[in-house]
Amino acid sequence: MNKYKLLGLSLLCDALGYVSLIFPPFDFLWAPLSAYIMTKLYKGTPGKIAAVVSFIEEALPMLDVIPTFTIMWVYTYVFVTNKPIKKHS
Repeated sequence: MNKYKLLGLSLLCDALGYVSLIFPPFDFLWAPLSAYIMTKLYKGTPGKIAAVVSFIEEALPMLDVIPTFTIMWVYTYVFVTNKPIKKHS
């Protein structure tokens, strides 16, 4: 998937998380669903860790304002992909 389409999808998922600020019972559905979506969008160990964080963040009250999906996108495409490659001597 194109990284900018993934960013758009991440922003959409974060926006869905804000629904529970208006309708709190939405968290019961969204918390496990957000964790599942996170593992599908971001593969490997970082995706699994982000899924756990996303689940906890969505399940606990008042933490819904944290844009977990967007933070994961920034981590993946800004911090990890721009690391310099070490040369073995």
